[in-house]
Amino acid sequence: MPRQLSIAAFMMRYGHHVAAWRHPETDLASNPFKVFREQVRSAERACLDAVFFADSVALTGAPSLEPLTLLSALAASTERIGLIGTATTTYNEPYTVARQFASLDLLSDGRAGWNLVTSDNAAEAANFGRDQHVAHADRYARAREFHQVVTGLWNSWDPGALVDDKSGELPYDPARLHKLNHRGEHFSVAGPLNVVRSPQGRPVVVQAGGSETGRDLAAATAEVVFTAQPTLAKAQVFYRDIKDRVVAKGRKPESVKIMPGLFAVVGRTQAEADEKFAQLQALIEPKAGLALLGRMIGNFDLSAYPLDGPLPELPQTQDGQRSRQQLLTDLAQGENLTIRQLYERIAGGRGHFTVVGTAAKVADQMQEWFEQGAADGFNFMAPALPGGLDDFLTLVIPELQRRGLFRTAYSGSTLREHLDL
Repeated sequence: MPRQLSIAAFMMRYGHHVAAWRHPETDLASNPFKVFREQVRSAERACLDAVFFADSVALTGAPSLEPLTLLSALAASTERIGLIGTATTTYNEPYTVARQFASLDLLSDGRAGWNLVTSDNAAEAANFGRDQHVAHADRYARAREFHQVVTGLWNSWDPGALVDDKSGELPYDPARLHKLNHRGEHFSVAGPLNVVRSPQGRPVVVQAGGSETGRDLAAATAEVVFTAQPTLAKAQVFYRDIKDRVVAKGRKPESVKIMPGLFAVVGRTQAEADEKFAQLQALIEPKAGLALLGRMIGNFDLSAYPLDGPLPELPQTQDGQRSRQQLLTDLAQGENLTIRQLYERIAGGRGHFTVVGTAAKVADQMQEWFEQGAADGFNFMAPALPGGLDDFLTLVIPELQRRGLFRTAYSGSTLREHLDL
């Protein structure tokens, strides 16, 4: 078959725009699971590869659900769509994460994915008995070993280890089960894991680091890379860099899917799309916009600076996302933006690829990135729920299908099959 796009839906409680919760159509009162369930079922009817849930173990902005619990409930409410959730390597233990995602993978018949992150939110530290957040280099050193332990635990069960034979002493073949006996700088884990393999073998590993250290970790460990790239040119540079690093690690370039975030406001006409976007922008509360910018640019308090003045020179973040800090600083300096203009610019896409327009315009942009070596697919960021995702599913997906760029039906049942991994 001709190469086709991989598309996931990046789900947030109210949507990705910082003012989405204030939108007139946003439901603040309903059980959030019911909202997500209907949206994920819609995404499954549109044959999306997966839904993706980020996570933070501190309150920043809107409250959120613990993703493994949510995804387990969604596994019982869906049949084919992939289920990707985030678990930090900074404030978790590898045996717990390996067991949780292996369980989700088994319960969903092979639809789970683990988004490996190192926690860029400094506020999380105080919830785990720390006065300060773990330094950037230390977080990534721990993450590398964390991944090694988790995948080692997943591999402690050989294929076919579970036997369908009631005459034996055990329901599994002990010769096909292995202890890990890991002893490292950060972890000591005996194993084996007490959860067997799923139909896809093990969960898909997703990574989103954009710094030099993050890219190196992604090249060594990831099967899907989520990334924030605002322009085609920058996305092409990132795409080639990751693929080259993957090859340097002894892996095949096609073994890693690169899926930039896509924030799109879709209308049946350009005027309708512009009006939808303007409505959200008008709802931005300055304190919320400033707080979002401060966290995303490296966990800095910008409240002492005038909103209509320039972005101050900031030191390199020690506990936030260095790649996102560089992206936002370049944006502010390149276009001479004030602090207010900068937070207004990122209030929806948060530094990601942003399109406001018709289904044809959005599809044109996606096709260009796909065909010009900038993306293998996209992680769609709905402006507000439910309307923002519904617009994308009912308008853009059919347009991509007409162009032969996206499936019209699932050909497999596991997340690996959907992603062609």
